[in-house]
Amino acid sequence: MLNYKHLHYFVSVARSGGVTRAAERLHLTPQTLSGQVSQFEERLGVALFRRVGRRLELTETGKLALSYAEEIFQTGAELEDLLKNGAEERFITFRVGIADVVPKFIAHRLLAPVLGLPAAVRLICQEDRLERLLADLAIHRLDMVLAARPMPPGTEIKGYSHPLGESGVAFMAAPALAERLTGDFPDCLDGAPLLLPGRDSALHGALPRWLDRQGKRVRIVGEFDDSALMKAFGEAGAGVFPTPAASVPDVTAHYQVVKLGETEELRERFFLISAERRLTHPAARAVSENARSGVFTPPPQGPVNTTAQQDPQRG
Repeated sequence: MLNYKHLHYFVSVARSGGVTRAAERLHLTPQTLSGQVSQFEERLGVALFRRVGRRLELTETGKLALSYAEEIFQTGAELEDLLKNGAEERFITFRVGIADVVPKFIAHRLLAPVLGLPAAVRLICQEDRLERLLADLAIHRLDMVLAARPMPPGTEIKGYSHPLGESGVAFMAAPALAERLTGDFPDCLDGAPLLLPGRDSALHGALPRWLDRQGKRVRIVGEFDDSALMKAFGEAGAGVFPTPAASVPDVTAHYQVVKLGETEELRERFFLISAERRLTHPAARAVSENARSGVFTPPPQGPVNTTAQQDPQRG
């Protein structure tokens, strides 16, 4: 069986970045702690750390082990809290994966009703690349995934893409950059620096194709998996960036940017991806129902089976 004391020592060293600091927090000698971690690695038959200068860094196996260990201890804390407070304090855990490219304002708008459900819900959000989130969904570490594209065609992971809605695309820029651009929209985009969403967004391929059809040549100066980081660069004047037209009020309220224009020819689509065809988790149903109540343009009915998926980059 797994030695949980060794697991605790491993997590402490990983979080502290070294044995000495972790030993101080655990009130152990560095030699004792180092020996305990070495025993843990020997028992598992893998290296969890590698030395880089004076610091210890996690190996790829160590990073994976840390993510599982943190979840184990979190579950243990929840169990302890449940046993201390009694069954009447029980809550529903809702673990949601959010693809990095999904705008934070859109994610918040979709998930906000979850915390208003009659049953007590603890919402746990995890951001990452879509492929890694889907892997966690497959092993039931996540209850659902919010994505800006359906499941990639040909994936071996079984899942269903439930359309939540769609929005036209607006183009935003810092005021100083907007003043330097000439002409009306979309002519003002010609020759402009452009910030492009990462490959997990359907806009990654669709936006350059749309610009080409408009006869506009732009300079792609950056690609961003993280939508918030893209907006931060846009606010600093690094380039024009796209955002769902539905989120323009939120973007202009939180960032010092202006809208250059918007188009309905480009559409940002959002999906709830689940391991099941029919949504059974009450929080997942709340997300779906909220999206259909007017957050976006009403999407087509029914989930999309991965095996019959169309290329999200097409059109």
